[in-house]
Amino acid sequence: MGEDVRLRAVVALAQGMAAAHTPRESWRAAAQGAMIALGGSFAALSVWERERGRLRVLVNAGERTPGEEEFPDGEAYPVHQFPEITEFLHERWAGGGEPHAWVETADGDGGGHGAGYCHQRVAALRRRGRGSCVVAPIVLHGRAWGELYVARAAGAPAFERGDADFASVLASVVAAGIAQTERLEEARRLAFTDSLTGLANRRAVDLRLDEAVERHRAEGAVVSLVVCDLNGLKHVNDTRGHAVGDRLLERFGSVLSLCGAMLPGALAARLGGDEFCLLSVGPTADEVVRVADEVCVRADELELGDGVACGVASTGDPIGAVRSARRLFRLADAAQYRAKAARAGKPVVAGRAGVGGDDPVVRLADSVRPPGAGERRRFRGR
Repeated sequence: MGEDVRLRAVVALAQGMAAAHTPRESWRAAAQGAMIALGGSFAALSVWERERGRLRVLVNAGERTPGEEEFPDGEAYPVHQFPEITEFLHERWAGGGEPHAWVETADGDGGGHGAGYCHQRVAALRRRGRGSCVVAPIVLHGRAWGELYVARAAGAPAFERGDADFASVLASVVAAGIAQTERLEEARRLAFTDSLTGLANRRAVDLRLDEAVERHRAEGAVVSLVVCDLNGLKHVNDTRGHAVGDRLLERFGSVLSLCGAMLPGALAARLGGDEFCLLSVGPTADEVVRVADEVCVRADELELGDGVACGVASTGDPIGAVRSARRLFRLADAAQYRAKAARAGKPVVAGRAGVGGDDPVVRLADSVRPPGAGERRRFRGR
């Protein structure tokens, strides 16, 4: 392969990873780009999970054999079966050398161009009808991150030493792409995560609720919102300090997360200050109310604070048409206001208190908004 061709292949690989919007897209671009660059028929990208002592396959690209999935859920291999990543290569790095790729062939001689020290890889080549492979370690932040694996079919020309050297270059490009993807993912995570509790934040709720209401309008999916106001936070802050108040917020966040797990796919979030919510799509209104009951019970059992005021609004209850996320939020907020005012130990549920559809929560939520009111109606102090 000429130098110009290889340079274009490196540029194409880097561009493919740069254009990825998700980790999976980045992994696929890495594997496919390396496979094309090296003239392979198959490629895989794996990560070394040190805490589990295994190499876990992230993506399989190209001509897959039966049982090989593009994004496998459970394809992993004990790292002791591939000792070079933890022993041979580590020793080379510790001694000041550079990590390099190597070649394996199905006949087990390393093609005369590699270490030929991993019988597991040789057995895998034979089992899957492949003739040779090149393995390149991926190093990120000075540590082994995983490996890039590219194979050719049986009968195709075997990889050579030059291919292994080129694979090392490709692995460096892949490492840079993975680092960029991880930075973007971390920035995205922080943008939608409450830093104190680790729950979703208001921005994440707004985005998910808009999508949920659209799904409700298109498919009739039940969308439910539980809004919680943590009682006693100000008293804790004033008498015991904000560090203790933060501990109360963290503990209630854990309670909400635990209870939210009872509703498949539910999003637990801190809206800000002492306000939290659960967003559920799919489960019935009764299921959501049962979980809200559990939230109230567990909040009462916390050693700090004074329980929680909880309001529920669900499209599965008689609350009228829900055409916007704003209306569902206003209904749940009004129910929470009623629970707060009544010092209720159980959730107040919109649409369940009135006779003949005349529900005080629904009336409160749908009352005329004052001029200049924001997207979310505030009922406290009314």
